[in-house]
Amino acid sequence: EEERHLQANKRDFNLQFEYANNSIKTSKYNFFTFLPLNLFEQFQRIANAYFLFLLILQLIPQISSLAWFTTVVPLVLVLAVSGVKDAIDDFNRHKSDKHVNNRPVQVLINGMLKDEKWMNVQVGDIIKLENNNFVTADLLLLSSSEPHSLTYIETAELDGETNLKVKQALTVTAELGEDLQKLTEFNGEVKCEAPNNKLDKFTGTLTLRGEKYALDNEKMLLRGCTIRNTEWCFGLVIYAGPDTKLMQNSGKTTFKRTSIDRLMNVLVLIIFAFLALMCLILAIGNGIWESDKGYNFQVYLPWAEGVNSASYSGFLMFWSYVIILNTVVPISLYVSVEIIRLGNSFYIDWDRKMYYPLNDTPAQARTTTLNEELGQIKYIFSDKTGTLTQNIMCFNKCSINGKSYGDVYDMSGQRIEINENTEKVDFSYNQLADPKFAFYDHSLVEAVKLSDVPTHRFFRLLSLCHTVMPEEKKEGNLVYQAQSPDEGALVTAARNFGFVFRARTPETITVVEMGETKIYKLLAILDFNNVRKRMSVIVRSPEGDLTLYCKGADTILYELLHPSCDSLKEETTEHLNEFAGEGLRTLVVAYKNLDEEYFQDWIRRHHEASTALEGREDKLSEIYEEIEKDLTLLGATAIEDKLQDGVPQTIETLAKAHIKIWVLTGDKQETAMNIGYSCNLLNDDMADVFVIEGSTSDDVLNELRNARKKMKPDSFLDSDEINIQFEKSSKKPKLLPDEQANGVYGLVINGHSLAYALEGNLELELVRTACMCKVVICCRVTPLQKAQVVELVKKYKKAVTLAIGDGANDVSMIKTAHIGVGISGQEGMQAVLSSDFSFAQFRYLQRLLLVHGRWSYIRMCKFLKYFFYKNFAFTLVHFWYGFFSGFSAQTVYDEWFITLYNLVYTSLPVLGMSLFDQDVDDRWSLLFPQLYVPGQQNLYFNKIVFVKCMLQGIYSSLILFFIPYGAMYNTMRSDGKAIADYQSFALMAQTCLLIVVSVQIGLDTSYWTVVNQFFIWGSLSVYFAITFTMYSDGMYLIFTASFPFVGTARNTLSQPNVWLAIFLSIALCVLPVVGFRFLKAQLKPTASDKVLLKIKEAKKRPPPPSPKRRLRRTSTRRSGYAFSHQHGFGALIMSGRNMRPKSPFATTGTFSPNSDKHKHKGL
Repeated sequence: EEERHLQANKRDFNLQFEYANNSIKTSKYNFFTFLPLNLFEQFQRIANAYFLFLLILQLIPQISSLAWFTTVVPLVLVLAVSGVKDAIDDFNRHKSDKHVNNRPVQVLINGMLKDEKWMNVQVGDIIKLENNNFVTADLLLLSSSEPHSLTYIETAELDGETNLKVKQALTVTAELGEDLQKLTEFNGEVKCEAPNNKLDKFTGTLTLRGEKYALDNEKMLLRGCTIRNTEWCFGLVIYAGPDTKLMQNSGKTTFKRTSIDRLMNVLVLIIFAFLALMCLILAIGNGIWESDKGYNFQVYLPWAEGVNSASYSGFLMFWSYVIILNTVVPISLYVSVEIIRLGNSFYIDWDRKMYYPLNDTPAQARTTTLNEELGQIKYIFSDKTGTLTQNIMCFNKCSINGKSYGDVYDMSGQRIEINENTEKVDFSYNQLADPKFAFYDHSLVEAVKLSDVPTHRFFRLLSLCHTVMPEEKKEGNLVYQAQSPDEGALVTAARNFGFVFRARTPETITVVEMGETKIYKLLAILDFNNVRKRMSVIVRSPEGDLTLYCKGADTILYELLHPSCDSLKEETTEHLNEFAGEGLRTLVVAYKNLDEEYFQDWIRRHHEASTALEGREDKLSEIYEEIEKDLTLLGATAIEDKLQDGVPQTIETLAKAHIKIWVLTGDKQETAMNIGYSCNLLNDDMADVFVIEGSTSDDVLNELRNARKKMKPDSFLDSDEINIQFEKSSKKPKLLPDEQANGVYGLVINGHSLAYALEGNLELELVRTACMCKVVICCRVTPLQKAQVVELVKKYKKAVTLAIGDGANDVSMIKTAHIGVGISGQEGMQAVLSSDFSFAQFRYLQRLLLVHGRWSYIRMCKFLKYFFYKNFAFTLVHFWYGFFSGFSAQTVYDEWFITLYNLVYTSLPVLGMSLFDQDVDDRWSLLFPQLYVPGQQNLYFNKIVFVKCMLQGIYSSLILFFIPYGAMYNTMRSDGKAIADYQSFALMAQTCLLIVVSVQIGLDTSYWTVVNQFFIWGSLSVYFAITFTMYSDGMYLIFTASFPFVGTARNTLSQPNVWLAIFLSIALCVLPVVGFRFLKAQLKPTASDKVLLKIKEAKKRPPPPSPKRRLRRTSTRRSGYAFSHQHGFGALIMSGRNMRPKSPFATTGTFSPNSDKHKHKGL
């Protein structure tokens, strides 16, 4: 689709283009495709395909050396378990899709509004939305209930910002109002760009009655937004369903596999090669033996039917040995892996310490196949709004005329920490106060009540200098609609201290000051923008005084002050540093009395500048600069953007575990950096924080290179390994090794520059520079850019990534990362639905990774090491036996033992270990985050570890074959009868094997529970019970063919020399392992060995009282003003386009705080 062409109210015209309708689909299967697709996915696991192949072999009678049921039962079981799990997951996705697709909406059909389901809405329909409705599809706004067809929307689901944005319809469509007749006759034609994922851009034209009108993003309502403060609006559907910008940004659902899964696929291939090699050796051996020896034995050992040559016999033996030796990769491996993952997922669901009682949310493992990956995370990509912060601003402290307010002191003048029990200021004397506002310093109220002039002026400034819109639904119940949460917090503070902003028109502002209503004339708003970082208003008081009030970033305002303020400036600076040290957002406020003549001249020039056609912005800033100077300093405000509980501590702990944290946010750069400082990501001890804000691709390249030059000058030398690697570059992307910087650095990059940095030639620079930094903050990023950043790190770094977020704008990054975590928070449930794990608070992340993740990883690695070991030891005995049995594919053990070995005798002990094992408990895991590092480097299970297991297995199999063989060779029983027969040898070999692997699991277990003990001793007793039963006379008489080993157990196991030989083989198998482990821990301990030793010693001492530590933060001042403010809101207010008819209560203020009734309260 090159461009979209549609006509309003003409379904048949629009149907010819076959545009998507409004139904969405996030599920993978439907009823018919489930079986084929799911089986196809499952047979992509090499092992599953291999078992299918084995099954086919076992059905061929000439070569079948084991019964077919040994393979069918486990295979069907594995496929069924995985299939059911996928089906349940997909069923839940279908359910949520259905819920969204069936939401109701009013559609205009044949002149009538009809209730339709969302999924039936089509491109070109006109629909009606009401206050607090979700926007159904991407609409062109036609008309609304507000003056000038303005519509207020909240875009939290798209970009995570909760402040209101305003959209405005074209004047020509605004006339349609809610007249259904006119709306039905509306037949405008829209031509616009094809569907894309750019949230902030839209271009198109509307043709109506031969006239063309330009359309841009300001006239579009996007799916995922919510209508606010607007009774109704009508819109024309432009993009629907999968074509909407929200869905275009959501990314594909990918099939996530862990790195251990991928490694296992490789290992299984290596094992197959090894298996083929063994079978080949044995087959060649068989060919030689048959032609050399077996040929002469044909009378006694005739060849099978159809076998007429030694080489053909060898060929058949090859396949027979494939079947016998297949237990090197038993299918129970996969069943056990699924069970272990499921068990470890339940631990996450059941963890009380990750349960959030306030909104009754437990942690949830939504995918059960990724647990051990949680123990290997190297990069965390976090959203800011709602994930790190609560997105609630509160007015915390202020400095007025050199005095700081907001702290609470006791009798002795010591500062007290504020908690739930601290006494709040009583605002009951003020009927218009906001009951939710809390302030603890009583001296500020006293100052207001004593009519302290600077204090009054300070709050008067806060109640006049802003762009907030008030709403008074019923008398005294004021609701402020602020453009940024900060503005709202400041105006609310003024309101509670007795300066209530009550109403505004384009020319006036009504304030109730200490009970009396005053109407100020609003003469000019000098609007905020990113360069000015301040805003001012010029007002005339009822007494006729002209005043300019200004608030803005300290760095900027300090330049504009009158020299007479110098001493006050120093005191205020001290306070500002104190506030900033606590991570508060600060603003400075100042005022200036104006001269009437000068002002009249200024306002004339201001009018000329504001109507200039060329260079309007520059002319206006000059005019603004001219009047905003020689200001008088009033003081400063400090606002807290509340972090979620425990965020700074969590980030500190994760950093100690060598996890790098990147914050990706849709917010402004200053906001993002402020939060970076307040949650301990950035601090002043860092060598440098690089800010990348180039506006061309060359600028960005230079900024990135300069940063890298500072961090690691050597990385530009030709001898640098990465440079060498890319000189010889081939087509496929190379993994970059980790580079160390020469200090601790941070990097901040904005969305505009990020767009250039993600282009082909720059992405390598970005990865190299960013990955050297300890912290990276990307601001003003779109949902898709979030996913691209994650994709980039996945592509160039051999690292496991985790993305955590709480809104629809985080969905694509959650789907892209190896592990996606959703926070079930304020912003809706979309993030949780597409996540792999979810919980309610960011602080639970440390427990998820450092406790559950690390344990899952260690358990899985121990399980795999032990599993491969026991199976090599078990299977390779057959290989050695082949040399003594004419390579005849004769099994060493009894067939029943082969079937039960992996299913009954050895399955429970290893499951017990892999479900309960922990090297240290959760408390120590969190106290020593360094223990997490081996997982990131993948030290506990990799190809080298696998080769070691293989060698240990081969060594054990040699002992397990030759010691019983030697012990049985020409031996007599104590009563003089021979014992040297095949059956006695088989029984002795299998008993040795079972005891050896049981002792080995005991050595591997570091945390003993009753269950482990029960499983290990239980498995051994079950083995002896089954063996004695199976080899008894009774079984032989009932099933003669099935149980040929009659009486072997009681004959052999009653001999002391057999037990001595068993003891010898156990000692030989286990002693080298114990010795090796002991020496390694003594002579070459790893970092985690050292930590474990520390913990062991610490456990012996009594535990110290846990220190209640307060995070000491030193940090530079940061202005709280460049928050989510939008440029151009002042002009909108002055024009009056967003005004409603005046509120009837705006001029009636009745109470006075100094009246007798209130005199004695709160004093």
